[in-house]
Amino acid sequence: MRPEIRKAGGSPGPASGRPRWFRWLAKPSARLVSTSVLAAVAIIFATPASGGMASRFANAVGFGPSPSQNGAPFGGTPAVGALFTTSNGHLGTHFCTASVVNSPHGNLVLTAAHCVVGTQGTIAFVPGYANGQAPYQIWYVSRIFTDQAWNNSASVDDDVAFLEVSQNGATPIEDVTGAEQLGIGLPPVELTRVIGYPNGAPEPVVCQNWTKAFSLTQLEFDCGGYPDGTSGGPFLIRVDQATGQGTVIGLIGGYQQGGDSPSVSYSAMFGSNVRALYQTAVAGS
Repeated sequence: MRPEIRKAGGSPGPASGRPRWFRWLAKPSARLVSTSVLAAVAIIFATPASGGMASRFANAVGFGPSPSQNGAPFGGTPAVGALFTTSNGHLGTHFCTASVVNSPHGNLVLTAAHCVVGTQGTIAFVPGYANGQAPYQIWYVSRIFTDQAWNNSASVDDDVAFLEVSQNGATPIEDVTGAEQLGIGLPPVELTRVIGYPNGAPEPVVCQNWTKAFSLTQLEFDCGGYPDGTSGGPFLIRVDQATGQGTVIGLIGGYQQGGDSPSVSYSAMFGSNVRALYQTAVAGS
């Protein structure tokens, strides 16, 4: 959101048949919300697209390498989408942004903690949403994982949440959309693409510019056009132009819940705390 002041303001389709090859962690039944570092986690890979998905990614992503100063509407990309309220099984309005991240079970989505903690009712995630369409189906949040530091004090350095998402059928979301790689401990100065869904907008906005260190623990991204609703939007680097997938090093959130101005966005730097939270989400999903 950007705070409530600012950035935050169906029926499933056919499933993909691509087999999973990386499913080795046990799935406990209890919901976990903790910062415990679990013993085992795999190297995080960006999952390649299957079949003709690469060509659809290429059509969705048209941004070149040059920096820009204002976000521009575009048709969306499969691994990034909008979070929606729901009522009686129907989508309500979208209120934040989220992205699919690579995980062993292929079922995790990343957003800002302030987007989802305390939210009432079922949350739906619609990847690639644009102009009222859900090209990659509708997915429902079944578990939310946040750091205890956020739960206790809304720590700006822990404004991160992993969401387990699912739908009818066994196909994980990552097999349908592809996924971003999770980047931990990377330098603060990177040429970065940020995608977000402004409240009430029919499609997302995208902008590319250099991030910089706002503080020892926060990133800053300067680009206009990121109002309420863009909270949770991923900070993507090293984006593959053919697939639209990259490495997510942050998200709109953190300081001022993402920023008090649509032209300046913040993110907590992804460090050991986010790695530990990811490991907890992997073990608990």
